[in-house]
Amino acid sequence: MRFLVDAQLPPALVEWLAAEGHDAEHVADRQMRSASDAVIWDYALAMSAVIITKDEDFAQRKVLTGAGPSVVWIRLPNTRRRDLLIWFETVLPQILAALERGETFVEVT
Repeated sequence: MRFLVDAQLPPALVEWLAAEGHDAEHVADRQMRSASDAVIWDYALAMSAVIITKDEDFAQRKVLTGAGPSVVWIRLPNTRRRDLLIWFETVLPQILAALERGETFVEVT
């Protein structure tokens, strides 16, 4: 699976996803850390990447339009990187299963 990790999440998540066998990049890898949501959205769509974000704007856009790239909306409060990666390890199977079922919006709490 191909993922684009948004700016509110650490680049370490990209490294972890890659170690799990996924194609992943952080918006900072593409000099898009301060890019508009529209630019990130269009890039993810062009690359067939799933956006992983904590940004509610992406979630709202996906729910309202239904079109565009798949979005995984992380609803976890701010936490240390290590704890985030441990948490992500527990939820990744659920995320992948939802995406493989064809869901294009996955909210994870």
